[in-house]
Amino acid sequence: MATPETTPATGTPDFPRISKRIGGIAESATLAVDAKAKALKAAGRPVIGFGAGEPDFPTPEAIVAAAQAACADPRNHRYTPAAGLPELREAVAAKTLRDSGYRVPASQVLITNGGKQAVYQAFATIVDPGDEVLLPAPYWTTYPEAITLAGGVPVQVTADESTDYLVTVEQLEAARTPRAKVLLLCSPSNPTGSVYSREQITAIGQWALANGLWVITDEIYEHLVYDGAESVSLPVAVPEMADRTIVLNGVAKTYAMTGWRVGWLIGPADVVKAAANLQSHLTSNVANVSQRAALEAVSGPLDAAHEMREAFDRRRRTIVELLSAIPGVTCPTPKGAFYVYPSVKELIGKRLRGTTITDTVTLAALILEHAEVAVVPGEAFGTPGYLRLSYALGDDDLKTGVTRMGELLREVS
Repeated sequence: MATPETTPATGTPDFPRISKRIGGIAESATLAVDAKAKALKAAGRPVIGFGAGEPDFPTPEAIVAAAQAACADPRNHRYTPAAGLPELREAVAAKTLRDSGYRVPASQVLITNGGKQAVYQAFATIVDPGDEVLLPAPYWTTYPEAITLAGGVPVQVTADESTDYLVTVEQLEAARTPRAKVLLLCSPSNPTGSVYSREQITAIGQWALANGLWVITDEIYEHLVYDGAESVSLPVAVPEMADRTIVLNGVAKTYAMTGWRVGWLIGPADVVKAAANLQSHLTSNVANVSQRAALEAVSGPLDAAHEMREAFDRRRRTIVELLSAIPGVTCPTPKGAFYVYPSVKELIGKRLRGTTITDTVTLAALILEHAEVAVVPGEAFGTPGYLRLSYALGDDDLKTGVTRMGELLREVS
């Protein structure tokens, strides 16, 4: 236990102003890059941002109309159950069966304040101090912070472009120790856009089952897959794992609803009950108007989502082509989500406009300064030597931004 120092002048305890637990949290790198890009644009600079994973489409009209109607309904002006509106929990259960083939009762669904809260509560609910969480890298920036906040220990398992950024059972087994309790799985992946095949998901699920591990699987990009890829839910591929699997999802990416802040957690009954107890003290219920909007989204057709996917597919092919033409840049073709994760390791150690590129943090800063293009360095995702670009932005901005970036990087020597 930490002992406060004593202030000489008064003799009173001098506790740290910020707790070590919260003081150790790193700022979200993707949101930081996005905020800086927006600030520069507000100052008049023509910055194009590839940082945030946020669809550039408006939320579909029917969803907005449902929210407008909800505002006038006095039912939504009061507290509602912490675990979520009963009708939304039912609708999420029905949507999960429709989209992934996973049958769960509404009682095993917890509605959360966005996907990030679902991530945090999943780890907080099943991880004790010292428990190890196997974390495939490149990983989304929030995962290690949520694990650490829960008292867990992230154990990085790194894959690179040679395996399409997908870890193998052999790698996971090599990283497993007696303290390993959980595996985090994200497919389709943020930040790489990689998608595990049904065979890979099955093999990983069977390995987790054989070793008594939990799996937390983030499926928020389930509808954004290309080139014949499929998003396979682990408890569907390995039904025996259902009692030790937590599925995370939400409306943000599929329905262009990042600002509405509605996600959910699906898991065993005891886990959902415990997580709901936590949420009852943490935030109480999710905003009712947002829940009503989410109800319209998950209950309705996927037509708008399919239209957005077609646009993302077009942009995906464009950005891979443009990046692959830049010397020193190797860009695998992603099969899901709306990110590319090109390797720029060949550029490290070289010089650009009088500056040595010591790492990808330096390179990203140079690209922002001289090309007015915002990208996120691979250090944010646990793998230096890469950049993440989201192609969830307009076609013209995408082409202009990558062209600017390419013109600058052709000066590297």
